Amino acid sequence: MTKVLEIESTVEFVANINEHKDCLMSQDPTQDHPEALWFNIDIPKGHILKNGDRVRVTVEKI
Repeated sequence: MTKVLEIESTVEFVANINEHKDCLMSQDPTQDHPEALWFNIDIPKGHILKNGDRVRVTVEKI
């Protein structure tokens, strides 16, 4: 696998999508800056994450 990107950020919001999954969001308030990165990713229910937790998101090409 080849690592493409790694983002470390604070979870700003955990959204309830449905009975099977939630959505973790971290949206940089400076979205007008091209270097600003953020994420919005669905994860299965049962996780332990909450608003304010620090996470690392890694994107790899397989």
